[in-house]
Amino acid sequence: MKDNQAKYPQLRFKCFTDPWEERKLSSISERVTRKNKNNESTLPLTISAQDGLVDQNDFFNKQVASRDVTGYFLVKNGEFAYNKSYSNGYPWGAIKRLDKYDMGVLSTLYIVFRPTKINSQFLVSYYDTTRWYREVSKNAAEGARNHGLLNIAPTDFFNTLLVVPKIVDEQQKIGSFFKQLDDTIALHQRKLAKLKELKQGYLQKLFPKNGSKFPQLRFAGFADAWEERKLGEIFNYEQPTKYIVKSTEYDDNFNTPVLTAGKSFLLGYTDEISGIKNATVENPVVIFDDFTTGSHYVDFPFKIKSSAMKLLSLNDNSDNFYFMFNTLKNIKYVPQSHERHWISKFSSFEIYKPSQEEQQKIGSFFKQLDATIALHQRKLEKLQELKKGYLQKMFC
Repeated sequence: MKDNQAKYPQLRFKCFTDPWEERKLSSISERVTRKNKNNESTLPLTISAQDGLVDQNDFFNKQVASRDVTGYFLVKNGEFAYNKSYSNGYPWGAIKRLDKYDMGVLSTLYIVFRPTKINSQFLVSYYDTTRWYREVSKNAAEGARNHGLLNIAPTDFFNTLLVVPKIVDEQQKIGSFFKQLDDTIALHQRKLAKLKELKQGYLQKLFPKNGSKFPQLRFAGFADAWEERKLGEIFNYEQPTKYIVKSTEYDDNFNTPVLTAGKSFLLGYTDEISGIKNATVENPVVIFDDFTTGSHYVDFPFKIKSSAMKLLSLNDNSDNFYFMFNTLKNIKYVPQSHERHWISKFSSFEIYKPSQEEQQKIGSFFKQLDATIALHQRKLEKLQELKKGYLQKMFC
């Protein structure tokens, strides 16, 4: 009874009612072992769990493969490869199809195959699920992982069972559906990447650099030199004892208390984690996770990790907090968390700031740009969650 139930997916396209069937991978595909002996390709490939088969140089920013790749597998467009390396979120490796290039070369540690009696696009989607994990785990040698590689022989890999639709039309429908969804996700990823790149460009041009008092790009009506100021003249520092502990408010997703706040600057470091606290303060809000790794603005309510967070607020209420936030992002050097008197060094940093009106213009511009980026990020995350849900429901 359970076996019969397992052969019917939870969600199907109309007109398809037949049970799915178990097929060995060897019965619907054939192994590819062609070598690159004539040096037909010099493009070294690797498998990215997110992006599929990609150029090693793009993925690692260097070539990991040997200079002589004549002994590597020659993989052609439309063929699949199994990377037996396990990674975070991919405990049994990843199986991807070569789509981006006509051909490329892969280490012989990979298992390469091409579909013969199954819709190729359906197979792409199938290997995006976790349905194949159980079969691989059964066939991998128990506890045998060598230098990050699963110890599974090609023969055992091709003996893995897949549960697939009997009717080719249903395979094609499912494959096309996920292809369209993947294309939409990729489009949003490109849009998001372009917006982030655009912001970085504006951050470079709308703020002075190399000691200049004039930015490269300005809004109409502003021509005066920017004023040189020390950060200690702009910010107030409050001791962590000002923090107010509220143990009743938690965020289920992050497992940290929600910070109930008005507006302030928070500088966060990852050392000296002595407890998780909340703070109620006034003035605009910015959280810096760590100056060494980047920073971001968070509207309230928001989260902090620990009492290691440093609390700053603006001295002058006329200053635009969003402008100041982006100013801080442009600082090239900041004290490391292990430096004892980081606040005095931070206070001595010199920046340039324009009139309140120009601050407002720049701050509003970046606030709107950040809101657009956040909107596209949420859309992308919703699409990714949607795909994840469909993968769970549309496969046995």
